[in-house]
Amino acid sequence: MTSGPLAGIRVLDLTQVIAGPLGCMLLADLGAEVIKVEPPEGEPWRLTGQFFPNESKAYQSLNRGKQSLVLDLSRPECQQVVHRLARTCDVAVINSRPDVSARLGVDYETLKAHRPDIIYVDSTAFGRKGPWAHRPGYDIVAQAASGLLMHRLWLDERGFPALSGPAAPADFTTGYAIALGVCAALFHRSATGRGQRVETSLLANALMIQGSAFMSVPVADAERRESFLSDLERSRAEEEPFDAFVRRRREKSETVIGFGIYYRGYKTKNGALTVGCLSPATRERMRTALGIEDPLEGSSAKSAPADTIAAIEAMFAGRTTDEWMAIFDAHGVPASPVSFVEEMLENRQVLANDYVVDLDHDLTGPQRMAAPPWQMSDSPPVPKGASPPLGRDTRKWMIELGYSDREIRTLAESGAIVLGFDDDR
Repeated sequence: MTSGPLAGIRVLDLTQVIAGPLGCMLLADLGAEVIKVEPPEGEPWRLTGQFFPNESKAYQSLNRGKQSLVLDLSRPECQQVVHRLARTCDVAVINSRPDVSARLGVDYETLKAHRPDIIYVDSTAFGRKGPWAHRPGYDIVAQAASGLLMHRLWLDERGFPALSGPAAPADFTTGYAIALGVCAALFHRSATGRGQRVETSLLANALMIQGSAFMSVPVADAERRESFLSDLERSRAEEEPFDAFVRRRREKSETVIGFGIYYRGYKTKNGALTVGCLSPATRERMRTALGIEDPLEGSSAKSAPADTIAAIEAMFAGRTTDEWMAIFDAHGVPASPVSFVEEMLENRQVLANDYVVDLDHDLTGPQRMAAPPWQMSDSPPVPKGASPPLGRDTRKWMIELGYSDREIRTLAESGAIVLGFDDDR
């Protein structure tokens, strides 16, 4: 029997790539039955970095616990299939430009006509209104548009704007927003009987995770904000090179990212670690652990003197990471070794908390991946299996929706649908 608080909920997953698939996978982890509709060639993430035909780690990491139904939604006969399916679904999730959902017959108005109380999650790059509404977008595009890409004033070695890491923060936070929006809308429907459209976007979530940097409090930051915007306007008017502007702003910034000695990384004798001391109490504990006085001497400045920083860096370099962690643990200092993700599958802390799950893929065998990000005492989320091979569940759903073997065969021969890898009928 399916476990999880969303057991009994059926989700129509019309998403591709990262944000939408992640949101629907989280719903599957929570117990929902998720039916992923893919085009005959498979969704793009299947085809990115394939290590087996139609299978990639990128796809498998975001689609566990789902069923795969292959439909060419550009064909009217396949739109009829998805409309039949929508009548049985509680939730539909899509991430596309406004024109795409209407053209494929899976927009909110169309699906609502088939299931009046459906919860329809509409995830876009920039929202459905405004001058950017028509634009497609992926994580790097949303990061650039939102200011997130320049949040740390990061440039590559040639001065080009570049991602500071491999993660896709706008995409992944949007995935969580999708799952949260569905849960909230389901709660609302349980009280009112009404479905609704839920909208989110990469832009909205990229702004959200920047916190106070996006927030405006005139009494606190009006002068600094106006000065920055005036400098930016002048730079663009004078056609100053982008990297020159960024470097200049970084040099004159009054806020040194890292909070001096207290919130940064250090190299050790055999690796590296970070400390994160954001309160007076934790900063005091760090000073005690290091055996130093307050290098700021009560100043509100966020950067200690250069010679003090150099001396502390040399202190860290004199001991191993384990030695420093033993000292910091004894003093209650927030700190951690700097790890690589390849190490984490066998990490003792990760394993002790059941943060990984072992699954078996129909085609590619054993796999270990991140477990559902919640643990619940009464309705525990349990992944229902690995990601599905392309079209594995097509025949099952066509039969359930009332199609005969002859109709299924005709649609398969025309290329409108794709049957599973082991379906030789």
